[in-house]
Amino acid sequence: MKIKSRHHLKGSESKKILKMIEPFLEDPEALRDLSLEVAETDHDFDLILLKGRPVFMMVEDRPFFTVRGALEFAPKKKMVIVDSGAVSFIVNGADVMAPGIVEADPGIAPGDPVVIVEERHRKPLAIGVALLPGPEMRGSGKAVKSVHHVGDDLWDMSG
Repeated sequence: MKIKSRHHLKGSESKKILKMIEPFLEDPEALRDLSLEVAETDHDFDLILLKGRPVFMMVEDRPFFTVRGALEFAPKKKMVIVDSGAVSFIVNGADVMAPGIVEADPGIAPGDPVVIVEERHRKPLAIGVALLPGPEMRGSGKAVKSVHHVGDDLWDMSG
Protein backbone atom coordinates (compact mmCIF):
# COMPACT_ATOMS: atom_id res chain seq x y z
CA MET A 1 0.00 0.00 0.00
CA LYS A 2 1.34 3.39 -0.96
CA ILE A 3 0.41 6.70 0.59
CA LYS A 4 -0.13 9.32 -2.11
CA SER A 5 -0.36 12.30 0.24
CA ARG A 6 -1.03 13.13 3.84
CA HIS A 7 -2.04 16.23 5.76
CA HIS A 8 -3.07 17.21 9.27
CA LEU A 9 -6.75 17.76 9.88
CA LYS A 10 -8.03 21.01 11.34
CA GLY A 11 -9.33 20.74 14.88
CA SER A 12 -12.94 20.90 13.73
CA GLU A 13 -12.38 18.13 11.15
CA SER A 14 -10.69 15.92 13.77
CA LYS A 15 -13.56 16.48 16.19
CA LYS A 16 -16.12 15.57 13.51
CA ILE A 17 -14.34 12.26 12.76
CA LEU A 18 -13.84 11.42 16.42
CA LYS A 19 -17.51 12.18 17.13
CA MET A 20 -18.43 9.56 14.50
CA ILE A 21 -16.16 6.97 16.21
CA GLU A 22 -17.39 7.66 19.78
CA PRO A 23 -20.58 5.56 19.59
CA PHE A 24 -18.51 2.39 19.14
CA LEU A 25 -16.61 2.83 22.42
CA GLU A 26 -17.53 2.29 26.04
CA ASP A 27 -15.18 5.12 27.07
CA PRO A 28 -15.10 7.89 24.45
CA GLU A 29 -12.68 9.84 26.68
CA ALA A 30 -9.89 7.87 24.97
CA LEU A 31 -10.54 9.99 21.89
CA ARG A 32 -10.39 13.42 23.51
CA ASP A 33 -7.91 15.95 22.09
CA LEU A 34 -6.30 13.64 19.56
CA SER A 35 -4.56 15.20 16.58
CA LEU A 36 -5.30 13.36 13.35
CA GLU A 37 -3.87 13.22 9.83
CA VAL A 38 -5.50 11.99 6.63
CA ALA A 39 -3.47 9.82 4.28
CA GLU A 40 -4.71 9.26 0.74
CA THR A 41 -3.76 5.78 -0.47
CA ASP A 42 -3.65 3.86 -3.72
CA HIS A 43 -6.44 1.60 -2.32
CA ASP A 44 -10.20 2.15 -2.18
CA PHE A 45 -9.99 3.89 1.18
CA ASP A 46 -8.16 6.72 2.90
CA LEU A 47 -6.51 6.33 6.28
CA ILE A 48 -6.82 8.41 9.42
CA LEU A 49 -3.48 8.51 11.22
CA LEU A 50 -2.91 9.04 14.92
CA LYS A 51 0.73 9.82 15.73
CA GLY A 52 1.60 8.44 12.29
CA ARG A 53 -0.20 5.12 12.90
CA PRO A 54 -3.22 4.15 10.78
CA VAL A 55 -5.85 3.52 13.45
CA PHE A 56 -8.91 4.54 11.44
CA MET A 57 -9.89 4.24 7.80
CA MET A 58 -12.72 5.60 5.72
CA VAL A 59 -15.21 2.77 5.03
CA GLU A 60 -18.29 3.62 2.96
CA ASP A 61 -17.45 7.33 3.53
CA ARG A 62 -17.48 6.86 7.30
CA PRO A 63 -14.50 6.65 9.64
CA PHE A 64 -14.01 3.25 11.22
CA PHE A 65 -11.21 1.30 12.90
CA THR A 66 -8.37 -0.48 11.18
CA VAL A 67 -7.58 -3.86 12.77
CA ARG A 68 -4.78 -2.20 14.76
CA GLY A 69 -7.15 0.61 15.74
CA ALA A 70 -9.67 -1.98 16.94
CA LEU A 71 -6.92 -3.64 18.97
CA GLU A 72 -5.98 -0.29 20.51
CA PHE A 73 -9.45 1.12 21.21
CA ALA A 74 -11.41 -2.15 21.79
CA PRO A 75 -14.78 -1.15 20.29
CA LYS A 76 -17.83 -2.72 21.93
CA LYS A 77 -20.35 -2.19 19.11
CA LYS A 78 -20.67 -3.23 15.46
CA MET A 79 -18.92 -6.53 16.23
CA VAL A 80 -19.33 -9.81 14.39
CA ILE A 81 -18.01 -12.81 16.35
CA VAL A 82 -16.86 -15.83 14.36
CA ASP A 83 -16.06 -19.40 15.41
CA SER A 84 -12.54 -20.86 15.33
CA GLY A 85 -13.23 -22.67 12.05
CA ALA A 86 -13.66 -19.34 10.24
CA VAL A 87 -10.47 -17.69 11.55
CA SER A 88 -7.98 -19.08 8.99
CA PHE A 89 -10.22 -18.01 6.10
CA ILE A 90 -10.78 -14.51 7.45
CA VAL A 91 -7.11 -13.80 8.15
CA ASN A 92 -6.46 -14.75 4.53
CA GLY A 93 -8.92 -12.11 3.32
CA ALA A 94 -12.09 -14.15 2.81
CA ASP A 95 -15.49 -12.58 3.25
CA VAL A 96 -17.44 -13.76 6.31
CA MET A 97 -19.99 -16.47 5.64
CA ALA A 98 -23.05 -16.65 7.89
CA PRO A 99 -22.51 -20.26 9.07
CA GLY A 100 -19.23 -19.20 10.75
CA ILE A 101 -20.87 -16.44 12.77
CA VAL A 102 -21.50 -17.14 16.45
CA GLU A 103 -22.95 -13.74 17.33
CA ALA A 104 -23.52 -10.33 15.73
CA ASP A 105 -24.44 -6.96 17.19
CA PRO A 106 -28.21 -6.62 16.62
CA GLY A 107 -27.67 -2.93 15.80
CA ILE A 108 -25.76 -3.75 12.60
CA ALA A 109 -27.46 -2.63 9.38
CA PRO A 110 -26.42 -3.51 5.81
CA GLY A 111 -23.61 -1.16 4.74
CA ASP A 112 -22.32 -0.64 8.27
CA PRO A 113 -18.60 -1.10 8.88
CA VAL A 114 -17.99 -3.92 11.38
CA VAL A 115 -15.13 -5.41 13.40
CA ILE A 116 -14.79 -9.16 12.90
CA VAL A 117 -13.46 -10.85 16.05
CA GLU A 118 -12.69 -14.43 17.01
CA GLU A 119 -14.84 -16.18 19.58
CA ARG A 120 -12.38 -17.22 22.26
CA HIS A 121 -10.32 -14.08 23.00
CA ARG A 122 -12.42 -11.52 21.08
CA LYS A 123 -9.34 -10.32 19.18
CA PRO A 124 -10.00 -8.38 15.97
CA LEU A 125 -9.23 -10.30 12.77
CA ALA A 126 -10.65 -8.06 10.08
CA ILE A 127 -12.76 -5.05 9.21
CA GLY A 128 -15.68 -5.50 6.86
CA VAL A 129 -18.93 -4.08 5.56
CA ALA A 130 -22.16 -5.77 6.65
CA LEU A 131 -24.22 -7.29 3.85
CA LEU A 132 -27.04 -8.35 6.17
CA PRO A 133 -28.64 -6.92 9.32
CA GLY A 134 -27.05 -8.21 12.55
CA PRO A 135 -30.03 -10.37 13.58
CA GLU A 136 -29.99 -12.16 10.19
CA MET A 137 -26.26 -12.91 10.07
CA ARG A 138 -26.48 -16.40 11.53
CA GLY A 139 -28.29 -17.90 8.54
CA SER A 140 -26.68 -18.88 5.27
CA GLY A 141 -24.73 -17.09 2.55
CA LYS A 142 -22.28 -14.21 2.71
CA ALA A 143 -22.82 -11.88 5.68
CA VAL A 144 -19.82 -9.49 5.64
CA LYS A 145 -17.56 -8.27 2.84
CA SER A 146 -13.97 -8.06 4.11
CA VAL A 147 -12.11 -4.81 3.39
CA HIS A 148 -9.01 -5.16 5.63
CA HIS A 149 -7.57 -8.08 7.58
CA VAL A 150 -4.62 -9.14 9.71
CA GLY A 151 -1.62 -9.70 7.44
CA ASP A 152 -2.71 -7.50 4.50
CA ASP A 153 -0.84 -4.46 3.15
CA LEU A 154 -2.42 -2.09 5.66
CA TRP A 155 -1.61 -4.39 8.59
CA ASP A 156 2.00 -4.65 7.39
CA MET A 157 2.24 -0.90 6.95
CA SER A 158 1.13 -0.21 10.50
CA GLY A 159 3.42 -2.75 12.16
